[in-house]
Amino acid sequence: MRYPNLRIMTVLAVMSCTMLAPSHPLRAEEFATGVTQGVAAHERAVESSTGNKGVATYYASRYKGRRTSSGDRYNPAKLTAAHNNIPLGTKVKVTNLDNDREVVVTVNDRCRKRKSRLIDLSRAAARKLDFLRQGRARVLITAL
Repeated sequence: MRYPNLRIMTVLAVMSCTMLAPSHPLRAEEFATGVTQGVAAHERAVESSTGNKGVATYYASRYKGRRTSSGDRYNPAKLTAAHNNIPLGTKVKVTNLDNDREVVVTVNDRCRKRKSRLIDLSRAAARKLDFLRQGRARVLITAL
C-alpha cells in the first residue's frame, strides 16, 4: 500500500462529519435550514441583560494591551466592558446608581462568572461613572 495513513485519515474525516450533524430533531431541522440557535441566544442574552442591577468593577492596569475575547487589545482609554452573557459588540448603557452618571460602552470581552460582579468596565468608563477611588459601584445595565 502506497499511503498507509490515507485510510486512517479518511475514516477519521468521515467520523468527524457524522459528528457535526445534531441528533436532536429540532436542532437537526435548524442545522439543515441554516438557522441556528445563535440568533435566539443573542436575543435572550440582550433581553436578560436589559435592566440588570449589580456591581461593576474596572480592569486592572496589568491588562493594558492584552487581547480581549473579541480579539481587540484592551485600551484603558476606550469605553469598553466585559460581561458574561451579553454578545460581543453590543452597546450597553451603564448607570451608576449612587450618583446617576451614565456611560455607553461596547462589550468586547468576557469576564469570569462571579456572583459579586456583573460587569467589568474600562478605566475610562469607571472614570466617567466616578468610581475609580471606590473600585466598585452599584450599576444598572441597559442594552441599547
